[in-house]
Amino acid sequence: MHTSNAANRIALVLMKMSLSERHTVAVIMQRAEVKRGPWSVPSWNAVSVVAGDHLVGKGASCTPIHEDDDEAQFLWSGLSLEFFRDQAEAYWYNLTSDSPSLFVICHESPEGELTPFQVTADRDSASVCLESDDQVFAVPVPPEIYQSLEHFVVQHFVPQERKKRKRKNWSEAPER
Repeated sequence: MHTSNAANRIALVLMKMSLSERHTVAVIMQRAEVKRGPWSVPSWNAVSVVAGDHLVGKGASCTPIHEDDDEAQFLWSGLSLEFFRDQAEAYWYNLTSDSPSLFVICHESPEGELTPFQVTADRDSASVCLESDDQVFAVPVPPEIYQSLEHFVVQHFVPQERKKRKRKNWSEAPER
């Protein structure tokens, strides 16, 4: 019985560490055709992130919103934005920056089409994805997500007092 109590406590600690909050989001992506000599190549940009439970879908799905000769916009729904307790400090730095952002992470197909697969508020996670073949776009945080993220940070982030290390006096070190 003692081991099951310990296992329950460990499970509770792990659950609290990874406590998360999930929001349903959609991403508006824009593709513009850029002329380069006789060729035109697609140039992609994330326009915004839209939040709401009305955007629920099974997996990421693409719906064309607007299309003309030079550009097109697509709504990618079925994505989620998760806040994790152990990343609360990173969210705090994001919220206190000059331009709080959400980061849309996309895979590129061989044909040059981009598919968003993750939205995060953590700059560090977005930076890691930049080092791989994924493309990352920063978009402003929508007001409803900003309020939720701010509440999450206030609830889960406790700033640690910075302690200054005492420098060792090398001039008093014994000579060999």
